[in-house]
Amino acid sequence: MENKIIHWFKYASPQSFYPLAGRMIPWFWALTAIFMAAGLWISFFVAPTDFQQGEGYRIIFIHVPAAWMSMFIYVIMAFWSAIGLAWNTRLSFIMARALAPTGAMFTFVALWTGAFWGKPMWGAWWVWDARLTSELILFFLYVGVMALQAAIDEPRRSDRAGALLNLVGVINVPIIYFSVKWWNTLHQGSSVSLTRAPSMAHIMLWGMLIMALAAWMYTIAVALVRARALVLERERQTDWVRALLEEKP
Repeated sequence: MENKIIHWFKYASPQSFYPLAGRMIPWFWALTAIFMAAGLWISFFVAPTDFQQGEGYRIIFIHVPAAWMSMFIYVIMAFWSAIGLAWNTRLSFIMARALAPTGAMFTFVALWTGAFWGKPMWGAWWVWDARLTSELILFFLYVGVMALQAAIDEPRRSDRAGALLNLVGVINVPIIYFSVKWWNTLHQGSSVSLTRAPSMAHIMLWGMLIMALAAWMYTIAVALVRARALVLERERQTDWVRALLEEKP
């Protein structure tokens, strides 16, 4: 058992992580394509028309997975930040940094699609609703983390500053999730819950979940690509990176 633990911990080293990530990336891109194709097919061609919202409701198959990922990615960033601060592991900071742009993208998509959905439902592109406002704050947190890290030249200080902001900002995630319960909001409650049956047709739920899987596979693939680039940038003075670059034509 101890040997297995040691074997897995070796991938915390950038030198061991780099080739492993390179082997994993094509698989995650393939899973992204498969889940995306299946999710779009179910969402736009199989799922029935909603009796109240008509065809316009289908934007939820983009909006809801994007909103889920916007929150989940920030939690994962906070997790890697905590690991990095606690054990001073370089790869943890790299993973947290690599996830930030994708999290910001999903948050923007959630806000953008939510505006398109809200216009016919509420009669306005934007309202200062508790759910919408807290999601907008999450977008600013993503942008703030990336701006803060870009403003600090020294990587160690940059990593730690970003990690601290990640840990402070993660308190916004439960606020987003519970906002529809804590305040009187225009935004509808959760359609999916662990404690009760879903309030939608099962085929709609499957379409949403498969699209969420596609978004998650995409997130992993892109994060690994960015992490490999950051590893090369930070380890460029090491012998193994020099040897790797010399091998490339």
